[in-house]
Amino acid sequence: MAALYGVYEVVRGQGNATFAIARDHTDSIVGLERHVHVFGERAVQRAAHALPGLPTALGIAYIVLHFLGTATFLVWLHRRHPERFPLVRNTMIGATGIALALYVLFPVAPPRLAHLGFVDTVSHNAKVNLSSDLLGSLYNPFAAVPSLHFGYAFLVGITLAAIARRPLLRVLALSYPALMLFVIVATGNHFFFDAAAGALAIGAGYVIASRVGSARPERRSRPVARSVVLTS
Repeated sequence: MAALYGVYEVVRGQGNATFAIARDHTDSIVGLERHVHVFGERAVQRAAHALPGLPTALGIAYIVLHFLGTATFLVWLHRRHPERFPLVRNTMIGATGIALALYVLFPVAPPRLAHLGFVDTVSHNAKVNLSSDLLGSLYNPFAAVPSLHFGYAFLVGITLAAIARRPLLRVLALSYPALMLFVIVATGNHFFFDAAAGALAIGAGYVIASRVGSARPERRSRPVARSVVLTS
């Protein structure tokens, strides 16, 4: 993932990621959501901002859950369930590679930058200016589709649900992607479309990881089979 990010940092400035192009793509997404009657992101944000203290908590959660939460999950999975770690890791790498390619080929402005009446909750309430020159040099402001915030949360949730033995823990695990969806929408960082694309990226990453994982045992089984024949 570090290598993928390094490559992305090199190539992301070589594309046509201008605000005008990114905004045109955003308008297309909004048009699609309106066509299928799911364009309700502004209502979600207004409801969240009506509760005192919630916007600040959501702004902090947007940053902490994605980075610290995902990293904590990976460390825990590697230590407690090492047999599951390679598939999850490879799924995340595959999904990240797909996402980085789409960020370059299909730049999209997030709701908070699209002049559609959304508030930049993270900058205004959590006091982390996502549009600053410093942060702008570390991430792509037009990398909205797919949403890896939701994609990673989706992967974490379904993995924990598969591991959990108690029904309550499974429900809590499956609630995590829903919580992340609320966070990314209420903070004005993603549309519902972006989250759906993030889930699809994880699905594609899982297919890639499964094929890579299924190919490895075949290579290792041949020497073992020969040694058995020689021994017998």
